[in-house]
Amino acid sequence: MTFDSIPEAFQTKLRVAIMAALYSAPKDFKTLKEITNSTDGNLSVQLTKLEEFGFVKSSKSFVNKKSHTEYESSKFGKSQFEEYVDFLSTIIKK
Repeated sequence: MTFDSIPEAFQTKLRVAIMAALYSAPKDFKTLKEITNSTDGNLSVQLTKLEEFGFVKSSKSFVNKKSHTEYESSKFGKSQFEEYVDFLSTIIKK
């Protein structure tokens, strides 16, 4: 990876934060909102973009008659995030 090839998915700090939060385990919308300290609207828009890029998958269900959405990194998203983190690590070490 080079600076010119950093995926568009990592062009905002909120998307990077979302990917970092989802790296180890799936999270629901409320948890992601708490972790990122984001508004509902901004978080929703960025999660939708990450889904469009193929970096995140969502699943919807109902819990106590309320909509519950859980998000997780796709295999592609996780590998791209790892490559991005590795790229940043090489820059730090130089």
